[in-house]
This record gives sequence, structure tokens and C-alpha cells, in this order.
Amino acid sequence: MKNLLIAALLVGGLAGAMTQPLQAQETDTLKRETDSTTNNKEKVLTIRWGKKKSTVIASKTDSAKLREASKGRFIGGITFTRVDLGFSKLIDNGSFSLSPTNDFLSYKGVKTSTVSFDVLQFGYRFNPHFKVYVAGGFDWTLIRLRNDITIQQATPNLEYVEEDIRFSKNRFSNSYAHIPLNFEFRSKENEKGKRFYFIVGPEVSFLLNGKVKQVSDENGKVKYKDDYNFQPFRYGGTARIGYGGLGLFTKYYFNDMFDSPAQKGLRNMSFGITFGLN
Repeated sequence: MKNLLIAALLVGGLAGAMTQPLQAQETDTLKRETDSTTNNKEKVLTIRWGKKKSTVIASKTDSAKLREASKGRFIGGITFTRVDLGFSKLIDNGSFSLSPTNDFLSYKGVKTSTVSFDVLQFGYRFNPHFKVYVAGGFDWTLIRLRNDITIQQATPNLEYVEEDIRFSKNRFSNSYAHIPLNFEFRSKENEKGKRFYFIVGPEVSFLLNGKVKQVSDENGKVKYKDDYNFQPFRYGGTARIGYGGLGLFTKYYFNDMFDSPAQKGLRNMSFGITFGLN
């Protein structure tokens, strides 16, 4: 019983404290009602409870907010967006099957992957549904080789040697700094505050390095770094479609994957899931 009395007193005191500012706010609101009709920057909403009424003032009309949101503006800065995780495929002169010349690059499809993300972006948002921006980030292609070979370092062309070692992992990879130009189309926000996205645009990349990583019982874990005749400069295109912060992507590079005559026409594409659309 004592606890119930204390609770009742607390509730009563709280209700009394809340009543005073509400009454004061109502008086102030009614006083400002005339001004709101003249400057057209406030919207009046009257709510009735029996014989009483309460007036609510919004700072701006909905139309004013829409006009403000529709204004173009520059965007840019440090970011961590468009994180792409997916699979890579080698296309040999238009075919997903490697030619006899390139069969030494035979790879495990489910373990050949791509990872990329953006860390900078600068552009212009024309309206809530369209913006154009240049981004900057990093891109990795990780090829899991099937054959027990070692790609050779510091050779004029892409070369390899066969090994009498069974590799539990034989990964051939590259890393690039990429600069995409994105054209982003967005739908209106729904009641959950989410949008549909469609992003498309060209991309150029600059080689940072290549790497061979091998794991075997005989040698343990070893790593070798070189350019491995990967194309020093590549160019291609990217397309993304998504909803909220999640989407799907595909990338295709228009020039050859290697700067090596024997690998002429061997190109790279990738596809997968994008996180962090905005």
C-alpha cells in the first residue's frame, strides 16, 4: 500500500508539472497564430478533445521542405561505401572456357573472388533522385589456381613452372586503386525511409601490385610479390541495383587482364553483393 501511495503521488506530481508547460505552450501558440498566416512559414493544426482544443505549429510547410530538398548541392568527402563482395570470372576471347594457351590459369570458381570499396567521393546532387560523383577506392581480384604451378616473377611475359609439390592453397591475385564515375538514380523514400537505387558508370584502375600466395606441407606458407604482367592500367564499367543499403553489382573490364601477348583477349568480369549504398 505504501508503494502504491508513493507511486500515485509521483504520477500526480508529474502530471501537474506537465500540465503547466502545456498550457503555457498553448497560450504562446495562439499568440503566434496570426503571424503564421502572414509569413507562410508555419502550418497550423488544431486538435479538439471535447470542449478543449490544442494548436500545433510546424516550423515550415511541407511544400517548403520539398523545395529545400530539391535544391542541387555539391557532395563529397571521406566515406566507406559500396563495399563489393563477389566472384570473378576470366573470359577468354568471349568464352568462359580457357583456351589451351591459358589453361595453366584454370581456377576454382567458388574460391575465385573480388573485393572492393570506396573511401572518397566528390560530386553534385542535382535533386533527391539523381546525382553524379567521382569516387576513389581499392579493388582486389583473388584467383584460386587448380594446378600446382608457380607464376614466375620479373619475366617479360606471363610465365610459370610446374611444381612437384601439392599446394593446399595456390592463390594468384592483384590489387588496384580504382576511380569510378557514377551516375546514381534513386526512387522516392518509402514509409520505411528506404529507396531503390540504380548506379551505372565507367571506371579506371591503376595497378598497385600482384601477389602469389602458396600453402604446402613442404614449404609452409610463402608469398611472392611482383607486377606479374597484370595490366598496369585498366578500364571498364560497373552497374549496381539495390534497395536500402543492399544491392547487386557487376563489373566488366574492356582491356586485357595481362600485358602479355599470349594472353591477348583474356579479360576479367565480376559480380556479387554490394553493401553500403547511399
